[in-house]
Parts: sequence; C-alpha cells; structure tokens
Amino acid sequence: MKKFFAAAAIAAALTCSAPAIAQDSSYELGSLWSIGMIDVEDGQFEAYMDWLNGRWKDNQRFAKQQGWLLEYHILSNDNNRAGEPDLYLITRYADYPSNAELKRREAIMLKHNQSDVRTMDKESGNRVKMRTQMGSMLLRELTQK
Repeated sequence: MKKFFAAAAIAAALTCSAPAIAQDSSYELGSLWSIGMIDVEDGQFEAYMDWLNGRWKDNQRFAKQQGWLLEYHILSNDNNRAGEPDLYLITRYADYPSNAELKRREAIMLKHNQSDVRTMDKESGNRVKMRTQMGSMLLRELTQK
C-alpha cells in the first residue's frame, strides 16, 4: 500500500512535467499508467503470486470500487534477460489526485486493511524475501484527436 501512495505522490509531483497542450494540438492527455518492475527471488514465485492474488488484488479491487483507479494487471516477462524484471504490476489511473485527496484515500485504505502505516510498512519489508522492487515507471497516455 505504501508503494501505491508513493506512486500517486510521485505522480502528483510530476504534474509540471506533463507536455503543454496547445489548442491546435493533435493529441490530448490521457490516463496515467503506473508500472512496478518486480524481480521475484528464486523459489518464491508461488508465494509472491499468492500474495498478489490475496492482499494486492483485494486492495486493487477496493481502489477500483472507490473510483481511484481504472484497471490493474499483472504481466509476466516470459523472455526476461539478465537484469530485467520477472513481473510488471500495472495500474491505470484517470489522473493525478491532489495531496489532500491522497491523504483522504490513505485513511480509507488503512481502515479497509484494518491496519496502520507502520504495520503496512513492516509488511512491505517482509516481502523482501520474496521479491525485489527494481523500480517503477509512470507513463501518460497521449490520445490522438
């Protein structure tokens, strides 16, 4: 969950970097795609997939029901080379939330998980034995007019 809100905070901070759109532009700004790159530790794939199919999926479904995200996917890198991730966790958002909205959502998500920030952070740290977060990307879809 911490990564969910961290990605959203980064997204909010990057609003100034979005391309300027003139009235005569041939495109419009579309949705945001957050892509987490995950290297699964040897012997931990099934355990990590169990976690994704449990807590991660539950949080994603809840966020989608709240209207916070549009869709989410897990993609496997079937032909990964050395240094590439095994999995991509993809979440698509309509737009950047404000800082106040991020704070409001965090409180709702913590209540949903019946948890607190410290516990959620500790749980994230415990997943280190299953995976390494190699990084993330935040992409903006450009819709052609």
